[in-house]
Amino acid sequence: MTALHDRRTATVRPRTIVTADPELDDLNSMIRFLLYTNEVEVAGLVYASSRFHWRGDGRGTTFFLPDREYTEPQSSHRWADGERFIDDALDAYAQVHANLAVHDPRYPAPEALRALVRHGNVAFEGDISAESPGSQLIADVLLDDRTDPVFLQLWAGPSTVARALLSIEERYGGTPEWDRVHAAVSAKAVITKFASQDETYDGYILTRWPDIRVIEVATFTWGYTARLRVPEEDLPLLSASWMRENVTGVGPLGALYRVWGDGKQMVPGDTTDFFGLSGLTADELRAEGYKVWIDPQPAGEWISEGDTTNMLNLIVPSLRGHEHPSFGGWGGRSTPTAVGPDTWVIADTGFGGEGDERSVTRWFRLAQEDFAERLRWSVTPEFSDANHHPVLEVPADREVVPGEEVALAATVSDPDGDDVSCRWWVYREAGTCEADVTVHTDGAEAVVRVPDDARPGDSIHLIVEARDAAPRPLTSYGRVILTVR
Repeated sequence: MTALHDRRTATVRPRTIVTADPELDDLNSMIRFLLYTNEVEVAGLVYASSRFHWRGDGRGTTFFLPDREYTEPQSSHRWADGERFIDDALDAYAQVHANLAVHDPRYPAPEALRALVRHGNVAFEGDISAESPGSQLIADVLLDDRTDPVFLQLWAGPSTVARALLSIEERYGGTPEWDRVHAAVSAKAVITKFASQDETYDGYILTRWPDIRVIEVATFTWGYTARLRVPEEDLPLLSASWMRENVTGVGPLGALYRVWGDGKQMVPGDTTDFFGLSGLTADELRAEGYKVWIDPQPAGEWISEGDTTNMLNLIVPSLRGHEHPSFGGWGGRSTPTAVGPDTWVIADTGFGGEGDERSVTRWFRLAQEDFAERLRWSVTPEFSDANHHPVLEVPADREVVPGEEVALAATVSDPDGDDVSCRWWVYREAGTCEADVTVHTDGAEAVVRVPDDARPGDSIHLIVEARDAAPRPLTSYGRVILTVR
C-alpha cells in the first residue's frame, strides 16, 4: 500500500478553490468533489451567489433585475434560511473520512476542509460593493508566494472572484507594484465557469483582468439535459436502479445526493424546484403552480451535476487535462475564443451550437465508474474489500524528428493483484500534427512512428490507459507528449 501512495504523490496535485451556490446540482457536484480531494489541493470552499440564488442582506433590503425568475423586488431569492449545503456535504464526509483514508491517506481531514469554508458575496446578485470572507480568502491565495496555478471554479456567479480581484486592484492600483502584481495574479489565476451567472465577468473581470485564462465549461452532458448528449449505451448510468445501487444507497455521502422524486426541495415553496416530486406529468406540475422547463423523470433517476465539468480535468492529474485547455480530459477539450486573449470554450459544446460533446461524453462511463467505486471506499473499512486503481508510470515527454520510430514503455502494477490491460492511443485532437500517426501496441509498450511530413513544433499526444480486471474495474491514465524538432 505504501508504494501505491508514494507513486501517486509524485503527481503534482492542482490547487483549486470552489465557489458554489445552493442549486441542487451544486450539492451533487460537491459530493463528487469531496471524493476526489485526495487528487487535488483544496484552497477554499466558498458559498457564492448567482442570478438564481442570493441570500439578501438580512435587513429586508429588496433587490430587482429584469429577466429573472422573479417579477418584482425580493429581499432574498431561492436561498433557504440557514443554508449550509457545503457544510452538510462536509458533515457526511466526516462520517466516512476514516474509511476513505484507508484507501488513500491523502484524503484531507474533515476539520482541515471545514477551515477553508467561507461565505462569499452572497447578499445580492453581482454585488461587489464590499469585501466578504470568501473574497478575502481568494485574494489572499492569489497574492501568496506560490506561483503555481490556482483554478478558480465558478459553479455560481463570478461576483466573489470579481470582488477578490477588485480588492487587489484597490490595494495595489496606482502604486509602483501594480504592474508586477497585475501580471503575477493574471498568470496565476485560471477561471473555469459554467456560463456567466451574473454580470461581473463581462462588467469587471474581462475588462480589468483580460490576461487571466478563462475556460467556459458549460455542457449538456453533465447537467439537467444530460439525456440529450450522453451516448445511448451509457444512459443506464442515469437510471434509478444504477443510481440506487451505486450512489444513493451507498453511505452518508450517497444518501445526500439528489435524484428525481426524492421528496426534497432546495427552498420550501420554490415553484422552480419540482425535482423532488414523482408521479406527476409536466402539465400536472404546471397545474400545481410549478414552472416546468424539463420533462419529469422516474423517481430515483439522475437529475444533474451541471458544474462538474469545472472539476473533471483537475481530478485526474495524470491525464494532464489541467495543464492546458487544448489537452483534453474527463472535462472535455477546449479551443480558443475571440472574447479575450486567453479565453477558451469546450470545442464541441452543445451550448450555443449543435456540438455532440464527444470530447466530454467519451469519458462519461469511466468517470461514473470511478465515482461509484470511491463511494464504495467510503463505506468499506478494509483495503482488501474494495478495488483500487492500477499504478501506472509513463515515460517523460520527449523531442522527436520526422520519420523516427519512438519506443514507449509504461510500467504498471495493481495494488489488489488484479490483471491489468493497457491500451495506447493517439489523442489526435489534442495535438497539432495533422499527418497520420502510426502506433503499434503490445500491452504496456508502444512504438510510435512520427510522420515523415511532420513539421517542426508539431505535437503528438499519446494516452495510455491501464484498466484492471476487477468485477468493478477502474482505469488509470498517463500521457506522453512528443514534440517534433
